[in-house]
Amino acid sequence: MTIPRTIRMHENDNVAIVVNAGGLPEGTVFPDGLTLKTRVPEGHKVALRDIAQGEPIIRYDVTIGHALAPIARGTWIEESLVGMPAARGLDDLPQPVRDRAPLAPLEGFTFEGFRNPDGSVGTRNILAISETVQCVSGVVEFAVERIKKELLPKYPNVDDVVAIEHTYGCGVAIDAPGAEIPIRTLRNIARNPNFGGRVMVVSLGCEKLQPARMFPQGSIAIRNAQQEPDVVCLQDAAHVGFGDMIESIMRTAETHLAVLDLRRRETVPASELVVGVQCGGSDAFSGVTANPAVGYASDLLVRAGAAVMFSETTEVRDGIDQLTARAADDGVAQAMIREMAWYDEYLKRGGVDRSANTTPGNKKGGLANITEKAMGSIIKSGTAPIAGVLAPGEKLQRKGLIYAATPASDFICGTLQLAAGMNMHVFTTGRGTPYGLAAVPVVKVATRDDLARRWHDLMDINAGRIATGDATIADVGWELFHFLLDVASGRKKTWAEQWKLHNALTLFNPAPVT
Repeated sequence: MTIPRTIRMHENDNVAIVVNAGGLPEGTVFPDGLTLKTRVPEGHKVALRDIAQGEPIIRYDVTIGHALAPIARGTWIEESLVGMPAARGLDDLPQPVRDRAPLAPLEGFTFEGFRNPDGSVGTRNILAISETVQCVSGVVEFAVERIKKELLPKYPNVDDVVAIEHTYGCGVAIDAPGAEIPIRTLRNIARNPNFGGRVMVVSLGCEKLQPARMFPQGSIAIRNAQQEPDVVCLQDAAHVGFGDMIESIMRTAETHLAVLDLRRRETVPASELVVGVQCGGSDAFSGVTANPAVGYASDLLVRAGAAVMFSETTEVRDGIDQLTARAADDGVAQAMIREMAWYDEYLKRGGVDRSANTTPGNKKGGLANITEKAMGSIIKSGTAPIAGVLAPGEKLQRKGLIYAATPASDFICGTLQLAAGMNMHVFTTGRGTPYGLAAVPVVKVATRDDLARRWHDLMDINAGRIATGDATIADVGWELFHFLLDVASGRKKTWAEQWKLHNALTLFNPAPVT
């Protein structure tokens, strides 16, 4: 007989989530005497006591909403019963904790990576072909197919050829406020450690985003060298016909392949990892299993001297008071507030607020609103002090735990973390998503046993074992930490890499389109 189980996140919570696969029927009696007055789906909340209309609904020891009607003990708390609380103001927030004990150093861990001339380290050895404008995307795609078929086999130490395709570059208000975000994003993606410090660009010729604007003189600074971008311009008078364009791209690509092919993996400390963490297709288990395990691994990485980036502004906005308290200093706290305020105004201009974030799948998975979702999302960041803040599209300049401000869109967040310099990506999911990136390995962490079982050849780590009691958060955190080192070294591939599941990059452009 199946024993009914719930998970309560904090002793002050007046709700818990049902753990049993498929949920539990009305009349189910728990070992503590709680009897269900209604059926409760898997991952959804059940009232642990009577909750009066207007009374707070508490999960994670946080008010995630207010009861819109009386809720009896043992009742399924459907989304329609939860009134979302107002957003936390950005004034009078907790100050950084001054006497926080530092995390103990974690030494002796290494991986096999590709060291670059600028001192960064790649986990893959990839030729990236940047584009100034979407107009050239079809031509570059055609050329990349030929490069992979005809040239790549000649250079066995190069892992792949990737086109940095996007929908920007012309037909935009390129001097408007906010236009700097997509431009610096494209510039910094080209500098990602997995691309070896080599920059190749394909331009049309008449676009607004000219190569000289995308890469101003000296912007690709390399220690001990100065490698300005190699640009192929399709409108160049020397190109007579489509075939000439393709041959020109291939000739330039081969010179880059020859250089990249000389790179070799070498043993480097784990401190050279730059890990972006993200969640998508979240459910109520995300904040119980996968995200806490990722948070544990984040602390391990920070202790080892690495950089970890967490993001998704709307999915941390409701926990801004937790984050300012964790800031390393006042400057970091103010930078966090600045990014939250900027995004509040951005959403306001669009006539929406943070409540627009949650998806039908989030709600079906037990998340009533963005406040509840945010509490589970923040846990990915672990417990380390927040050492720095990046605005969208900026490049990482330091180690430790970093808040990289991004929209919560999976694709935009991944693109901006790529621009920041991540060389490994961790993505948690409860509902399931085949998300992947061509430029960086993406480690997928399942929140539930059922998802890990059904998507056994898409999920890399099963954190659902935490909910069933078969593993602890620490167990899965260490498993993820070691798996990241193996994947970074090329000893293992993620499922997304094996199946070559790659989502398109998506630029964040808050400026007008003309």
